[in-house]
This record gives sequence, C-alpha cells and structure tokens, in this order.
Amino acid sequence: MVKLKIKKGDTVEVISGREKGVRGEVLRVLPKDERLVVQGVNVRKKHQRKMQAGGRTMNPGVISFEAPVHVSNVMLVCPKCSEPVRVGLERSEGKSRRVCKNCETVMDA
Repeated sequence: MVKLKIKKGDTVEVISGREKGVRGEVLRVLPKDERLVVQGVNVRKKHQRKMQAGGRTMNPGVISFEAPVHVSNVMLVCPKCSEPVRVGLERSEGKSRRVCKNCETVMDA
C-alpha cells in the first residue's frame, strides 16, 4: 500500500484519458487500490433494479455515479498558483506537510 499525497477535499485535474483537463474535488480516497473518486469525473450509469435492503427500498431506474480513477491520471492543483503541480513532503517538528514544487507553498494549513 502506497502513501498518497492527495486527500479528501483536495482539488485535482485529470491529466490523461478522455476527461483530460477537467478539474474536480476529491470525494473519496481508496489507498489500497491507489484510486480516487473525483466529483464530475468518470461518470458511469447503472441500471438499478428495485431492491429492499435493511427496511429501505431503493428506487429502480438509471442512476449516475462517479467511478474511481487511478492516482497516476490526476495531479493536485495548488491553491495559490492554481496550476496542476507535483507535491513534495517537508518534515518539521515531527509532522509532515505537503509543499507545492512550483511556488513552495505549504498546502496543509
């Protein structure tokens, strides 16, 4: 399992594939699979059948959801320079912080 430098709530930009250039917020991180769920990226449709689970009824029909994308296909967007950047780790006082490689801004407040 690899330690990811992208966290939930970060803004990322897709750098490859058919959704190239699209920006979105990270909704979920799946570190075991090295994948992210990004808002508005890799939207899939699923035909849902009417089901009962736990006393609740799921409505039938076609539902849309964001499928996970691989971490290598996205880059973190720096909040200061608003460009997709590489991220470095800086360790001080026993804590590690993410740092933008372009403008050297600390991303973790």
